[in-house]
Formats: sequence, structure tokens, C-alpha cells
Amino acid sequence: MKQMVELTVNGEKKRIYVRPAATLLNTLREELGLTGAKPGCENGDCGACTINFDGRPMKSCLTLSIEAVDHQVTTIEGLIDTPIQQAFVKQFAFQCGYCTSGFIMNCHALAELYPNANEYQIKDWLQSNICRCTGYEEIEAAITEVLKNKAIEDTPS
Repeated sequence: MKQMVELTVNGEKKRIYVRPAATLLNTLREELGLTGAKPGCENGDCGACTINFDGRPMKSCLTLSIEAVDHQVTTIEGLIDTPIQQAFVKQFAFQCGYCTSGFIMNCHALAELYPNANEYQIKDWLQSNICRCTGYEEIEAAITEVLKNKAIEDTPS
């Protein structure tokens, strides 16, 4: 039996009916038409389904839709023309693109939460996402570029 919930996704309130056991990944894709979060392993290992939940990266395949009530959910569709997206393009930080939205969501949260992240923190955060097509060098370059630009912007003149 479905129940009505109100979710805040990409800054917009959405009222939808969901099964109590529905994952946020399936609700985003099937009920809201937001297909940026990708089904991969569907057990929390690959990170293709990463979204930001109250500003922190979370695997949407492990999150029930009803857990998102009264929280802010951001998907790749909610990050339009952000610095991390621009850096991914500039650094060619993708190949097939399937995992890219998950990496971007993870890196965006890292830049927001830890603007002074060092090389070790970056490598640690990137462990939560898997890419089988490319090395992580370009992805590391993209997040490093964003963090350096943030540091320059935050430096008093």
C-alpha cells in the first residue's frame, strides 16, 4: 500500500505516493523522472546513485524514500553549471559517463563541507565511488581545481 509523502528535491517540494519499502533511487527515477542518479550495484558499493542529502553525499539505493521526508535532497539535476561540473569537463574527468553524476555529487559535497581538503581527504572521499572506465587522476584534478579556486575566492584582498 502506498502512502503520500512530501519530499524536497532540488529545492522544490514534491508530493508523491510511495511504497514504504521504495528506495530513494527508484522514487527519484520512476516517480519524479530524475534519472541522473544511476542504478549500479544497488547495494551501496559503486556510488553511481549518489545524491546529496542535507548537503552530505548519500547512496540513494540504500535510502528509503520515507527517510527523506523533512530533508533536503539534491540530485545532479539540481547542480546546474556548478564549478565542479565545469571542472569535470575541463579536466576530461569522465569516459562513458555512467558514474559521473555520482562522482560530481560526492565532489560537490566535499568542496562545500571541506573547502580546505588535502590530497589524502580527496583520495579518501573518492573511495566511495567506483569508475571502471578511467583512472581517478582526472577526477582528482577536477576536485583539486575547484578547491584551489575556492581558496582564491575566499582569500581577503
